[in-house]
Amino acid sequence: MQIAIVYDSGYGHTAKLARHVAEGVARVAGAEALLLAVADGEADWARLAASDAIIFGSPTYNGLISARLKAFMEASTRAAWLPQAWRNKVAAGFTNSGAMHGDKLNALVSMALFAAQHGMIWVGLDLFPGKSSTEMNRIGGWLGAMAQSDDASPEVTPIESDLKTAAHLGQRVAEVTAQLLRGKA
Repeated sequence: MQIAIVYDSGYGHTAKLARHVAEGVARVAGAEALLLAVADGEADWARLAASDAIIFGSPTYNGLISARLKAFMEASTRAAWLPQAWRNKVAAGFTNSGAMHGDKLNALVSMALFAAQHGMIWVGLDLFPGKSSTEMNRIGGWLGAMAQSDDASPEVTPIESDLKTAAHLGQRVAEVTAQLLRGKA
């Protein structure tokens, strides 16, 4: 079972989250994470079509996803949307911003709507909001994993609870994907 993680990262914080999402995927027997940074160039449409799930990640800039992730989405029209190559694949999303709230929900809504247009099955976060900075889902998102990075290097931020939340999302997507694949057999 292959789970693709398609992400953009402006300063390294979202890339750090993507690696933790991949660690969560790897916790599930038989699951393999494939990290695909949109900044690395043309998307590997064949590998994405062969994936069982796709998790999207982006920093939140001015309440929106990054321009590079938006360009990837637009490029998917001919490669994936017209042939419905991602129909019935599992999808999920994660985002990060400098501010505690920073309109991250809007970025996740953009990803979820994009997935819906491709006929994908969206998986949200199944964690109650944390009550402190040491608990998972401290920002209180349901649609996907949200993180906050101070104006500091990715070596020190986002904090551990946000990274654990990202890993939990990766594991959840892999578990749900495995359930759906068993149902197809």
